[in-house]
Amino acid sequence: MLRRTTSFRIFVEEMMKKPFAVFAAALAVFFLTVPDHQAMAGEPTEKIKETTNKILSIVTNADLKAPGKEAERRKSIRKAVDERFDWEEMARRSLGTQWGARTPEEKKHFVDLFGDLLERTYLDRVEGYSGEKVYYLGERLDGQYAEVDVKIVTTQNTEVPVKYRLRNKNNNWLVYDISIAGVSLVNNYRVQFSSILAKSTYQDLVKQLEKKVAEGN
Repeated sequence: MLRRTTSFRIFVEEMMKKPFAVFAAALAVFFLTVPDHQAMAGEPTEKIKETTNKILSIVTNADLKAPGKEAERRKSIRKAVDERFDWEEMARRSLGTQWGARTPEEKKHFVDLFGDLLERTYLDRVEGYSGEKVYYLGERLDGQYAEVDVKIVTTQNTEVPVKYRLRNKNNNWLVYDISIAGVSLVNNYRVQFSSILAKSTYQDLVKQLEKKVAEGN
């Protein structure tokens, strides 16, 4: 795991070399940024800003940085994340054709496991916020779906293009995919999962993910 003192630019570069860990890079891009000059924004963009600001208020809260506050801080971050991410849709798209073969109990477990895996992956990066900027460039609407384009500028002035894909579910815009530098996170996970499933069973995949969650990476 990269140390918190590692620059954001190097972190992104290293994550892009590791296909299975690219989620961590994109989630860090989502959470380790502070709004700067903005274009005119619609509701999907505003929802992303809302969650970003909420998480920033948590990671910069002096009281929550105090000794013994780690569990409370991380619980607050996870709550904010859960409000904006459609874990079920992300898990379904990532699992691909295997999703339809799963029982309701298996689907629920996989969704919970998927969310826990992402939590273990990104929390250290989120808490390592160091003042990166995000420029909201615009959004596109297509019925119940939307895309929001942003540009991240790191403290070394490296630009990182990011695209958020959202859908309107129960009158709320939720993220179901993120692309960083053109790499779709859902597609990336689907490739990784398919590779594992081509050589082993669904139960083996679940065991591997459970092990990653337990190890915290």
